[in-house]
Amino acid sequence: MKSEAILHMFPEHMRGRWKEAAKRADQLQEIRLRAECPACALFTDGEKFVDEKGALVDRPPESGQATPEELEEILKHLCQYSVYAFADEIRQGFLTIQGGHRVGLSGQVVMEDAERIRNIKYIRYLNIRIAHQIIGASDALLPCLYDGEGRLYSTLLISPPGCGKTTLLRDLVRNASNGNAYGRGVNVSVVDERSEIAGSYLGVAQNDVGIRTDVLDGCPKREGMMMLIRAMAPQVLAVDELGGESDIQALRMASGCGCRLIATIHGSSVEEIKNKNYMRDVIEEGLFERYVVLTRRGGECHVEKVCDGRGNRCLRWRE
Repeated sequence: MKSEAILHMFPEHMRGRWKEAAKRADQLQEIRLRAECPACALFTDGEKFVDEKGALVDRPPESGQATPEELEEILKHLCQYSVYAFADEIRQGFLTIQGGHRVGLSGQVVMEDAERIRNIKYIRYLNIRIAHQIIGASDALLPCLYDGEGRLYSTLLISPPGCGKTTLLRDLVRNASNGNAYGRGVNVSVVDERSEIAGSYLGVAQNDVGIRTDVLDGCPKREGMMMLIRAMAPQVLAVDELGGESDIQALRMASGCGCRLIATIHGSSVEEIKNKNYMRDVIEEGLFERYVVLTRRGGECHVEKVCDGRGNRCLRWRE
């Protein structure tokens, strides 16, 4: 059960404090721990503080602040008491744990040179992000994302932060890989730079990304796309959070090799992403054939609209 998995994120003697939060596992999104500050739990209906007895309260409690020693113990537990084995992930500011949950880390950075981080020490801030896979999240979109011959359109998901773009991307990968009513299953390759799509733990995907999916975990997108094209011969290539011209150039190369593309980008509309320097020519080129715009209304994520490759609303989409 997910509640048990949440409890096992903590050393055994600390688990009693987290039983109430774990009972709401399906609504729990984040656990934030800061040295000398009250513990916070973010649920879908808002933030709660966790007092020293584990009660969920609305105001910061006077007692129950996490100590630096407790944070270090939690981190060691999450790393299975081998922090050195997770050094590469810690250097990047996060680690992925069993179940696909992701732990953000912050503390004092140790630089190797002017541009390379060697380590993070005195870690005094932890953000445990609870993974919630929503099977079927992309089902309603599929009629707009396949042509009449069962071919997946290259698709870009456009979304502000926190509107579910990675959740939707993950489910599109699963549907493309397994096959669905609109197209047969195909080989999909995922460059999971931040371990958020597949949520791999020790190399094994913790999320269901489909039976024909290969994952390259923790690799920069540009290098990863080229590696997968050469090594795994994907029919569909998926990446999260496009962030620059180098990403676009790699996608152009992948498209030239015959791959269909699924990607995400931060933004609120097709018009907004046109103004990004590295996206300026993408729409004119027709690199993507479908644009899916996400938004948040009433505290929930929604598909605002689906557009064709020229930015025109897709008439087949009905929310």
